[in-house]
Amino acid sequence: MSEVSSQLEESELLLNLPPDRIGHGTFLHPEMGGSQPLVDQVVKHNIPLEICLTPNVKGKTVPSYSQHHFRYWYQLGHPCVICTDDKGVFCTDLSQEYQLAASTFSLSPDAVWELSERAVDCIFAGEAVKQQLKQKWTEIKPGLLK
Repeated sequence: MSEVSSQLEESELLLNLPPDRIGHGTFLHPEMGGSQPLVDQVVKHNIPLEICLTPNVKGKTVPSYSQHHFRYWYQLGHPCVICTDDKGVFCTDLSQEYQLAASTFSLSPDAVWELSERAVDCIFAGEAVKQQLKQKWTEIKPGLLK
């Protein structure tokens, strides 16, 4: 949703459903061609955003990594999930996307870990599966982040 500019009407219609999550959401924010009412709806319904850094930059829907809308949503404390889209086309993988987010937005290892852990809340699965995954995150964190 809002993956290309000039889709304000379509975005408004979709947000009235509201969706369970939003892929890309590049043009929701007013500075990116969206509107404050769109942002307000996303925040009101706490709709997670699937953030695809490399596809957005290579697809030229954002001018650069540093100008990516991830910064806005992350600083807002809104649920964001780092993703990759068409990894064969954009020559990236999830690890690279997390590395780009960390280096571009000065995220600490703990912040990157929290970002990945919070993504579990956004998956299409029942609470039992989410709790199992969160438990795994808790178990492996000490061995990875020392």
